[in-house]
Amino acid sequence: MSGKRAVELGCGVGFPTVVALDRGAEVLATDHNGAALDFVTYNARTNLGREPTTMLLDWFSPQLGGLGTFDLVFAADVLYERRNAPALADLVLRLLAPGGEALFADPRRPPAPAFFEAMRARGFRVSVEDSTVEQGGREVGVLIHRFRRRI
Repeated sequence: MSGKRAVELGCGVGFPTVVALDRGAEVLATDHNGAALDFVTYNARTNLGREPTTMLLDWFSPQLGGLGTFDLVFAADVLYERRNAPALADLVLRLLAPGGEALFADPRRPPAPAFFEAMRARGFRVSVEDSTVEQGGREVGVLIHRFRRRI
């Protein structure tokens, strides 16, 4: 991941951003909540001694300015509202560089299939990896969805 441009959508506390930074990516952490940007900044500074770039981002009316595109667009557990699916799919389409990849981790939330269909409708193909993580002493199934534009 070294040298790649990456953006996390809906960063929350920012664990994925911290991992991407640690692996050498240049990361933009985004969220619609300013407190989340404070959390990700604190966590990266505490764990790595450096900070990501952060930005408030509304999926429904994104102000992207001159951000350009990213090699990697990623998000974890953001597919909890069906109404977000089209806006999020449009955002990925705008942010992902040609040849780039979008990764979405989802704990099988009911609205998630609407997002996957929206991505397919925008010309993306998807592959899925099933994974299990431990959370609070129990195992939780998580699906990792990889999106690439169809050629």
